[in-house]
Parts: sequence; C-alpha cells; structure tokens
Amino acid sequence: MKGTVGELGEFGLIRELTSRLTTTSAVRVGPGDDAAVVAAPDRRVVASTDILLEGRHFRRDWSTAYDVGRKAAAQNLADIAAMGAVPTALLLGLVVPAELPVTWPSEMMDGLRDECQVAGASVVGGDVVRGDTIMVSITALGDLRNQEPVTRGGAQPGDLVAVTGWLGWSAAGYAVLSRGFRSPRAFVEAHRRPEPPYHAGPAAAGLGATAMCDVSDGLIADLGHIAEASKVRIDIRSGAIDIPTQMNDIGQAVGVDPIQWVLTGGEDHAIVATFPPDVKLPARWKVIGEVLNPSALPQVTVDGAPWTSKGGWDHFGELES
Repeated sequence: MKGTVGELGEFGLIRELTSRLTTTSAVRVGPGDDAAVVAAPDRRVVASTDILLEGRHFRRDWSTAYDVGRKAAAQNLADIAAMGAVPTALLLGLVVPAELPVTWPSEMMDGLRDECQVAGASVVGGDVVRGDTIMVSITALGDLRNQEPVTRGGAQPGDLVAVTGWLGWSAAGYAVLSRGFRSPRAFVEAHRRPEPPYHAGPAAAGLGATAMCDVSDGLIADLGHIAEASKVRIDIRSGAIDIPTQMNDIGQAVGVDPIQWVLTGGEDHAIVATFPPDVKLPARWKVIGEVLNPSALPQVTVDGAPWTSKGGWDHFGELES
C-alpha cells in the first residue's frame, strides 16, 4: 500500500492493520468492537506488558518493520511462557508519525501476527495514536491450563539451575551491527528476531519447576531476580555453558570475551528455571548451576566467585556489549 499514515487516516490505518490478522479458537470477539473477548478456561489470566521505543529498543536502519513486529511479540509472549502459561492473545498500542509510510505499520503487523502464530496466540485488538516517534506497546495474555504459576520466588537450596534457548546471541548480534557489519547473519537475526522456546515454559511447570523467568535482561541479572525473590544464592558454572565457535570468532574480532555476552547479554528470551535435583530433564534443558543457601556473597556468583564485569540491560542505563 502506498502513501503515508496521515494520508490513510486513523480508521483507514486500523482497517489496514486488522485486515492482516488471523485468529485462534480462544478468540471469541476479535478486533472491531469496544474490547476483545478471549476465552480463559482456567479462569485465571496471565498478563504482561512491554514497550519498544524507536532509537532505544530498535533502529529502522538495523531492523525491518517485520523484524520489529516479531521482536515486540516475542518479548511479551516469552513472559507468559516463563510463568508456565500458554500464550493466547496480544493487544497492540501503536504510536506513529503521520509522515510514516503505511507500509511500515502494515509490515510490523505481519510480524506480530506471524510471531503470535508461532506461540499459538492471536492479535485481538489495540489502538493507534499519532506521535513524533514510533512506539510499540504490547500487552500479552495467557492461560495456565490448570497449572499453578511458576514465579521467581520458589527456588530452594539444592535445586538445579537449567536453561533452554539461546544465550548471548542477541548481544553478539548487537556488537556486530554496532560496528557496521551484517554478518554472521545468525547472530544479527537473533538480535532482530529472538526465538523464545515458548513451549518449554508450560513444560517446565509440568516437570515441577520451582522458579522460572525468561532471559531478557541477561542471565546473571535475571537469575538475580530469582535469587532475590527466593532469598537464596545461585552459582553458575561457566564451563557448563556452550559458546559457539562463531561467537568466539566475533569476540576475537571485536575484543570481547564472549562469556560476557552469555552471562550478561539480554534480549535472547531463553527460559531459565530451577528444578528439584531428582527431576529428569529433557535434552533441551542444560543444567548450568545450582541453588545454594544464602551467604554474604552476592546472590548470583559465577564459579563460586562474584562477577565483577559490567553488563546486562538496564532501561535507564546502557547495554554493555
């Protein structure tokens, strides 16, 4: 579609965006009414929200509109899965300049739709507003399917710490992009379009996970949330974490030890969880540490010692890469 958002107008833009959507059986009333109606068989709704701001969370010279849509959906749907729930629906709040080509929000909506399909959810509604810069606000919903939610506060001394999904790939891709390169492509794509292991969250709940979260701020930071909520110490074994050869090559090229990306890089949206020591974990889960009694040491240690390097994502700081 040609033209700008301003030329199309608010209601024309809404018609264009909603025309691109698909639905699932959980959606009883979709876009077009005052509010959506989504089935909640469990009678509890898991909800999460996030905001992506142009220049802070994405750059149009690095990512396509489709990439932004996939990423916006993924980071919210991963939060649902990390509670042990199944994603069901997503709501969009979109702020765009009037001079923005209509193709940008249209392609972004395609990305939202396609990522929702991966997770088994649907875009069910939202709002569009004119503004000076692009902002994408997402609210994701999920269903627990008669499971108890897996919070950050249940880890016990003696539990195993295990992870599934990528670690450090997005940060390595960020390092590549920030130096003006576009390859290795797999790492650049990991930054543009994270691939959360959605099904692993509910599966972990079924296996008896005691605490869980997705790795959005960095492994140490996110395990720190679990350690603080559970009032325990967590020790990571760095040797248990595989670092791909290409990540090592990128690290050598840019002068960064790749373990920095693995331990502190955010936005991979892997899932990390703690499990009782007698649980038999599927092959997709990698045991990388253990839960210990609290001590005078920091709540998360690496190979028994404090991690002193900077890193991790802070919305009021900078991403160390």
